[in-house]
Amino acid sequence: MAVLSELPEESSSFSSTHCNSPSTCGANSSTQAHRYDVFLSFRGLDTRHSFTDHLHKALIDANITTFLDDEEIETGEDLKPELENAIKASWASIIVLSNNYATSTWCLDELVLILEERMTSDHIVIPIFYHVESTHIRKQQSRFGDAMAKHKQMMEAETNANKRSELAEKMDRWNKALIEVASLKGNDVNGRFETELIEEIVQDIYRRLHVPLRNVRPLLIGMKYHINFVTSWLKDGSLHTADILTISGIGGIGKTSLAKYVYGLYCHEFHTSSYIEDITRKCDGKFNGLLDLQEQLYNDISKTNLIKVHDVSIYTTKIENVLIHKRVLLVIDDINTLVQLDALLGSKGFHPGSKIIITTKDRWLMGSCALFKTNIKPKHVERFIEGLHETKSRQLLCFHAFICNHPKEGYEEVTDKLVKYCQRHPLALEILGKSLHNRDLAYWEGFMEGLRKESNFLINSVLRMSFDSLSTKNDKDLFKHIACFFVGIDRDVSETILEACDINTRSGITNLIHRCLLSIGSNNELKMHQLVQEMGRFEVCKESLDKPWKRSRLWCHKESFKVLKQKKGKENLQGLALDMRILEKEKLGASFELKTDALSNMDNLMLLQLNYVHMHGSYENFPKELRGLCMHGFHLKSIPSDLSIENLVALDMSYSNIESFIGCYTNPQRLEKRQKLGGSSFKVKKMLGSLKILNLSFCKQLHSVGDFDQLPALERLILRNCISLLDVCDSIRQCVKLVLIDLSYCKKLEKLPQIIGMLKNVKIVLLDCCNLGESQIKNMDIDSLEMCIYNKIGVNRRTSFSSFVGIIPHDSKSFAISLPRSLVRLSLAKNKLSNESFPMDFSCLSMLKELYLDGNPINSMPSCVRALPRLEILSMGKRKKLKSVEYPPRTLRELFINPDDVYCIQKVVFDPEMSPLRLSITWIDYTYLLESKIGSYEIEGIIKIQEMVTVEEKVLHSLGWSNLDLLNKKHVGTNSSKSEIQMIYEFGIFSTMYEAEEMPSWFRHRSVGPSKSFAIPSLSSSSLNNLKGLHFCYLQR
Repeated sequence: MAVLSELPEESSSFSSTHCNSPSTCGANSSTQAHRYDVFLSFRGLDTRHSFTDHLHKALIDANITTFLDDEEIETGEDLKPELENAIKASWASIIVLSNNYATSTWCLDELVLILEERMTSDHIVIPIFYHVESTHIRKQQSRFGDAMAKHKQMMEAETNANKRSELAEKMDRWNKALIEVASLKGNDVNGRFETELIEEIVQDIYRRLHVPLRNVRPLLIGMKYHINFVTSWLKDGSLHTADILTISGIGGIGKTSLAKYVYGLYCHEFHTSSYIEDITRKCDGKFNGLLDLQEQLYNDISKTNLIKVHDVSIYTTKIENVLIHKRVLLVIDDINTLVQLDALLGSKGFHPGSKIIITTKDRWLMGSCALFKTNIKPKHVERFIEGLHETKSRQLLCFHAFICNHPKEGYEEVTDKLVKYCQRHPLALEILGKSLHNRDLAYWEGFMEGLRKESNFLINSVLRMSFDSLSTKNDKDLFKHIACFFVGIDRDVSETILEACDINTRSGITNLIHRCLLSIGSNNELKMHQLVQEMGRFEVCKESLDKPWKRSRLWCHKESFKVLKQKKGKENLQGLALDMRILEKEKLGASFELKTDALSNMDNLMLLQLNYVHMHGSYENFPKELRGLCMHGFHLKSIPSDLSIENLVALDMSYSNIESFIGCYTNPQRLEKRQKLGGSSFKVKKMLGSLKILNLSFCKQLHSVGDFDQLPALERLILRNCISLLDVCDSIRQCVKLVLIDLSYCKKLEKLPQIIGMLKNVKIVLLDCCNLGESQIKNMDIDSLEMCIYNKIGVNRRTSFSSFVGIIPHDSKSFAISLPRSLVRLSLAKNKLSNESFPMDFSCLSMLKELYLDGNPINSMPSCVRALPRLEILSMGKRKKLKSVEYPPRTLRELFINPDDVYCIQKVVFDPEMSPLRLSITWIDYTYLLESKIGSYEIEGIIKIQEMVTVEEKVLHSLGWSNLDLLNKKHVGTNSSKSEIQMIYEFGIFSTMYEAEEMPSWFRHRSVGPSKSFAIPSLSSSSLNNLKGLHFCYLQR
């Protein structure tokens, strides 16, 4: 009985790829005959239950349609017709040549047919020399010689002359076939692990037949949006340029699956193609790894086998020469370094129409490669892949855990917890789903509990590849620091602290972002995928799995508490975090008192968090090398005088009981002692001379802050919600490096030093909900300010750029003159400004880049806006009377014009010398505008909607409206006074959409339902130039 492994019908999206010829797959008529990818020829006596069985399973698992005959047949019987048909219906044959292969006339007949098919078509033949020598086959020696001698004896013993003649002809064909197959390039099993060889064979078949692997399909759940994007990019029909698409994202996010799937669908549409997979792993630590990949690429695209060379540059030159002469589709998967990229693609460019897809964890790798240092640079598009939607994440997990799209009854809650843990990461969902397949609910719950203690090894191993790609110890240490302590912390604050820890953050953070290990949030905070963070912490755990005190960083509160309790901390510790509130919730450590001497041996500790920890003993035991100290809920009323903090750059004592902060001497008794000894002339060491960040927010007992002359390096002073604070000492004028002052919600603050206006580096002053008089504000010199928020007047959350939000005076016509000339961002949102009351002169704001006018009753763009020479962003949304935006500045990059009332906006007009296509324009969806029956709407050069009654009749005729009387009921026609049908002109194409009672006969593409999909003619076809319009008609049922 034959085992026929074919694709299920539901995999129709893959089945089209099986029509792809190993070369170009030109005619569809020929491809229909190919039912299988691979025909397996083997001697059952030797390998049926061992090598061939394992190979067959591997091919099936890889979605490679395989024919394997499962019946033994006696020697001498003729080849069954279905086997002959199967050979002809296969793209390739794998021949397992074993010791007894030639003893079977059936095998020899198969061999002859396979080689004949190779001669007459593109049939691929891959011989496997299974513990036999190719020379023995070619010269018919050893077991092969014995077998052929026996066949000769049988021929000679035949008494029937006709049969003897037929056998002689067969013998001749068999001899020639053995010589030919022995000369082909194949795979030798001798001295190799069979599993490795089988993997290579499967990958070779996949590469040469372009068969998408079976395991791609489930990984594509939730990837439809990305598939559509890449497909559109591939089929844009551009034959005059070569295009490069970079797909980036963290490991396991779906980059390879996406590229592999799209490649399998479209590789046959190019002159030649190649898929180079898993480059990082194949090059890692292997001397010839890159050379092997170059050989594979060259052989794929040139369709020749080059004599092996051992020079990367020679291979690169040969690859370049092919790439510039052939239209190719390349997938370069998991590229990691510029060396790899330049070696595989060179610098000469590509043949017009070529498409190159690159998957990488380094988002900025392409920008530095040799291709972009030439005069003719290829077009480059980047696609960054983030996690799946929550619904699709649930579906993917259930696919692997339950073999369906939803959880089993009773598993809903634990499924949702697991989906949340995976943070929309496809590979994590797959691995954990498979781990839980056919497991009971108790096992699921125990598994989840285990994940809280230790992350999954397989997930970590994939994500770790990005970490391993970091080239310097600095970047790896930075990644560990952030993963352990700084996720969610402001980037500027983090950089300040880490720079003091001898970490280069400027280049380091950029490198982490490029490798998708880190991102920056909308509020400038450091963001890291939860699984990436766990991987980073696991790297620290590996320093000592069982003895946490031997690690460099401790972030787990239980472990930190245990180390302090047992006083085991040593000089290896660089950072430690402990929050007693978390342990108290879990009823751990609440009754035990920690001693300060538990820190005495941590000589290299630089980062310390002791939130709500009441320590007893002398604070001189604290490490002397501290750079960042956070002690929320500190129980003492002043900072201990014996606390050595001269090296601190950041001190955060929010939510503490501190009553006063007086420069370096925070203890009033010590201050009194200093005055007795030497009065004001007494010279002391500036104990806080390195401090750059001071945060005493929510210290409700704090009533005074002074002696700022002891804080010469201070850059950020944060006293938010200190509700007892009465004043800030005039000595703040000594803090010449101050950039930010936050006194928000200090409701008793009555005095603000006027000297603040003399601090030229201050950019941000936050005084929200303070009771300062208006005179206090007016007396501030704000020429240097880039953002000032106060008295609940327009709190601006968009802090990624400089901004100014202030009170609009009664004389608004001239208020712009009072604004700082260095202003970069200005928000006048919701100030009830009309065109008549709007300021007339913005000439002083020559540096302004962003202007927000949202929520004002303005009916058109104020004329003064046109005079802003550097304006890049203009927002005019949420305006109920907006009718037009005419001639915005030529420098504009982004325009937001979302009106509340869609009936109002009519036109957006640009300067003749300005191209609107380079703008990012946000406006209401034009389908919504159509449904709203707006009379006319236009964004010049981009979109125009108008009633068809206003369209010239000759234009309508050219668009297919040859019989306008058909739609008279809809008032279509140039003589109508009213039209209910509107025409859209967008990017050079006219379109109409309307409701009808009967579908016009000239609508060719029809369907029942809320949507209709159809293929637009390829951009490379001659019909493109004739594509003038798209018409949509729908019938209400």
